[in-house]
Amino acid sequence: MKTLFINACVREESRTRQLAYYYLEKNGMPFEELDLEKERAMPLDRAGLLKRGELLEQGKTDDPLFRNANQFREAGEIVIAAPYWDLSIPAILKDYIETIDIVGLTFHYVADDVPKTLSKVRKLVFLTTAGGTMINDDYGYGYLKAIFENFFEVKDFVYFKAEKLDLYGADPERILAETRAEIDRYFAEES
Repeated sequence: MKTLFINACVREESRTRQLAYYYLEKNGMPFEELDLEKERAMPLDRAGLLKRGELLEQGKTDDPLFRNANQFREAGEIVIAAPYWDLSIPAILKDYIETIDIVGLTFHYVADDVPKTLSKVRKLVFLTTAGGTMINDDYGYGYLKAIFENFFEVKDFVYFKAEKLDLYGADPERILAETRAEIDRYFAEES
């Protein structure tokens, strides 16, 4: 199974990225990394939507505009590392999702307007960290789960988080070690 690692961590010392690399090392499978800080997907605007629509209408799905979507649809496992910011995922991850969630390329509609995947993605692994308390998982993990479940028919979801890392008196190394131990248990149960 081809693994695509979507790195939405912008800080050089990102603890979220560290956890993701730990997961990927334990996974032992080769992976392709997409660094969203370098990628700089632009949010969709009127001109972008028009261009995308025209290219799709002309069947030009090999256009560079669809590079992310084509890369995504060939992966079997998606690993996403994104810190928990402002009760959600970073904007660069949302911008990326807009480049892959494309009707006619990564999914299409069947009877009664039900989305049907056109991708090979079968598993989503999401890793996140928060300096404070994660108030609500629905705005980060829940959002990603809803997208992947409804548009790409993913049924296998794995979620790892480390929170309260920067609270007064916290021991961030202990908290991260506990999350790495959780990853270890996950792989022990999988084998």
